[in-house]
Amino acid sequence: MTTIEPDPVSATDDMPLLRLQHVSKHFGQIQALTDVSLDIPAGQVTALVGDNGAGKSVLIKCIAGIHPPDEGRILWEGRPVSIRTPRDAAGLGIETVYQDLALCDNLDIVENMFLGRERTVHHLLIDKDSMEKSARETLDSLAVRTLKSPRQRVAHLSGGQRQSVAIAKSVLWHSKLVIMDEPTAALGVAQTKVVLDLIRRLADRGLAVIVISHNMNDVFAVADRIAVLTLGRLVAVRATAALDPISVVELMTTGTARQTTPLTPSSR
Repeated sequence: MTTIEPDPVSATDDMPLLRLQHVSKHFGQIQALTDVSLDIPAGQVTALVGDNGAGKSVLIKCIAGIHPPDEGRILWEGRPVSIRTPRDAAGLGIETVYQDLALCDNLDIVENMFLGRERTVHHLLIDKDSMEKSARETLDSLAVRTLKSPRQRVAHLSGGQRQSVAIAKSVLWHSKLVIMDEPTAALGVAQTKVVLDLIRRLADRGLAVIVISHNMNDVFAVADRIAVLTLGRLVAVRATAALDPISVVELMTTGTARQTTPLTPSSR
């Protein structure tokens, strides 16, 4: 059985932003997650990797309030919390960017960023000016330079631009943890770089970031830590600098790996 190495945060007295303790989830006879314990620190990108069916999507949906855990508990900023719905997650500061991005092509960037949370004046009229100002400030703060105007229709944006809008939308609501499911899927090389740079800027701003990705090049380019799931079990959590792509694939497929660089608090 693979030993899960202590990560740089849990090896100190600092409490991580999010802590999962012995989380399990089943759907009928299918055991999707088994006894998963994982810390997610602020200011770092944690890559969640695993083969198809490893439990990655179920795990992030437990955090996002879509599938409440059957067993275990979740601690947020050191206190136990119950995340039963996506609204509960959003109330804590957890935002999720799914692979389909959940953007409406018939709306512009501002309208998408405020969809369902529109600002109003006197509880009647939509405050378009205030919404546009906040959208511009958020995009500027993340150094998103590829958009001509926040009033562009989303239908006219490239894949990388759409991903940037979805990420900016999650940050707009003062999130503390941003979860991203395959953020660079189907993107070209240049667009991928833009999105990876944006993900790094989120962590540099002090946010916690979880990224699910099958692309090992992207994982090693952006992640500070890598958590590996195999058949619903967490088999390793290590600093990126302590691993290489071959070791990660071995962990994903067998749950074990050849000797890697020892993890220390200063790793990466």
